[in-house]
Amino acid sequence: LHLMLMDPDRYAPVFIEAGADQISVHQEVCLHLDRTLRMIQSGGAQAGVVLNPSTPVSTLDEVLDVVDYVLIMSVNPGFGGQQFIPNALRKVRALERKRRELGLQFAIEIDGGISLENVADAVRAGCDWIVAGSSIFHTDDPADTFVRIEQAAREATSIKV
Repeated sequence: LHLMLMDPDRYAPVFIEAGADQISVHQEVCLHLDRTLRMIQSGGAQAGVVLNPSTPVSTLDEVLDVVDYVLIMSVNPGFGGQQFIPNALRKVRALERKRRELGLQFAIEIDGGISLENVADAVRAGCDWIVAGSSIFHTDDPADTFVRIEQAAREATSIKV
């Protein structure tokens, strides 16, 4: 569950009680990000942090050993159907490198503008989880589009370097 709101500390427990098993928060709205992530985990959910397009990866250095996953926004948050921001792949590669060098286990997720044209690049860069909304649901055949995107991601996984 990606919380796009101003007071995640107030609302995360409500969503956990309702059954959410993963909650990601925007670091820009968390007064004490480490505390917020640990509160989510203590409630029994995985804790993720969202990295907006203009926010550097280095801002996460102090919580990478706490976080369960990092969500890289590859569009500016707010509405669907936006164009993919290519710089997001540089951030994914930087996170994947940090994860490997530090021996950490957090997952890397990407959301925004993901399509058949760029899903393989995202997976090869280091993404473990992919969110593809508009590129699937704004087509004549969403089921076929989903299968093709999934196939491209799987093929990229088998040749990941």
